[in-house]
Amino acid sequence: MNTITAGTIDRPLTHDPKKQAPMKPSTSEPAGSATPEFTTTGATDTRQNRTREMQLIPEALARAHMADRLHDAERERRAVSLAAARRMQRRAERASLRARRALAMAVMQ
Repeated sequence: MNTITAGTIDRPLTHDPKKQAPMKPSTSEPAGSATPEFTTTGATDTRQNRTREMQLIPEALARAHMADRLHDAERERRAVSLAAARRMQRRAERASLRARRALAMAVMQ
């Protein structure tokens, strides 16, 4: 009861391509019947553009990251200069108060 059955796509008789039966051309479609709307030139161009865009993604990410860092650095610089200006203003106000007191003490004597 050992019958020889042909392999299927899911379960081929062998996985060695050299031992598999050659593919036969389809009889439902005549040879050379590829229609022009299925040519791959447009697909190749699209694929090349997509590849170019994909290659430029890290560059765009780096550019955005650097812009963010520059923005953060500028904000930090403004914060530091504002803190320094407030410190200097307080120091000037204290010096002004000391001078006013000294003048008042000189007038009182």
